Amino acid sequence: MGAAFVFMAGCTAKANLMSNRDLTDFATRYAAAWSGKDPVKFAAFYEQNGSLIVNGDASVGRAAITATARSYMAAFPDMVVKLDSLGDEAGQTVFHWTWTGTNTGPGGTGRAVNLRGYERWTIGADGLIAKSEGHFDNEEYQRQLNGSPSTNR
Repeated sequence: MGAAFVFMAGCTAKANLMSNRDLTDFATRYAAAWSGKDPVKFAAFYEQNGSLIVNGDASVGRAAITATARSYMAAFPDMVVKLDSLGDEAGQTVFHWTWTGTNTGPGGTGRAVNLRGYERWTIGADGLIAKSEGHFDNEEYQRQLNGSPSTNR
């Protein structure tokens, strides 16, 4: 993999230093947890009072993060999140991902989605996510979910 780069993971003076290899391992396990059908295991990647923000909607604390993950996992039982790349921007780790799944959960459309997005992580001193700010193209998500024709932009 080449030389290990050291990222400052977090914004506090006591933040952990994680090597590129450690961050890649963490992100790979995180993606597997998103894909793993166990929302409690997924939420364990967050600090007790951490936050997961998806397109502006915040879930604060592990119980809320568990509920959010559970809702995605229920709506998309075959959901897979794949790590595409990691980056460092202003002391935050940026986790780029591809998400695929079929909306076959209760009330689902039966349609498949295939999206790319990212999460901007602030890693706490304990090595867990203190804050994740995630984003994906909601318009494209709705288009795929509802089976609307693609628009060429």
